[in-house]
Amino acid sequence: MARKSNSQSKSKKSKSASMADAAGRFSYQGLDRVMHEKARLGILASLAAHADGLLFNDLKELCSLTDGNLSRHLGVLADADLLETSKGGNGGRTQTMYRLTDEGRSRFTEYISVLERVVADGQPAVRKSGASRQNLSGGWSSA
Repeated sequence: MARKSNSQSKSKKSKSASMADAAGRFSYQGLDRVMHEKARLGILASLAAHADGLLFNDLKELCSLTDGNLSRHLGVLADADLLETSKGGNGGRTQTMYRLTDEGRSRFTEYISVLERVVADGQPAVRKSGASRQNLSGGWSSA
């Protein structure tokens, strides 16, 4: 029976050790489900870009949402203390203004940092896969 050389044995140990170090590497715990929904992400990005806040109708237009859909998502974000609401009059008509709370701005900034990590983690794979999909490592081949 052939024995493995010392270098092969060390190579396998270092490979399994690096895999253990990477446990949970791609779990992205900072992706908040409240923010991660597409419509709410759009609302938060709109409000982050407009620090003074936006009127309901402006948000509706920017995010391409219906009145009911926007109202529902704004309620979820308000319940999570991510945005604040203020009412004011313009002529005889009351308008509603929304802006990010300080906590909301901070949490959204953290969320964006995690998204940037997701993009950075995925970029090397995208570049490599474009070069040659036929040359897979470790004895694997395309199905």
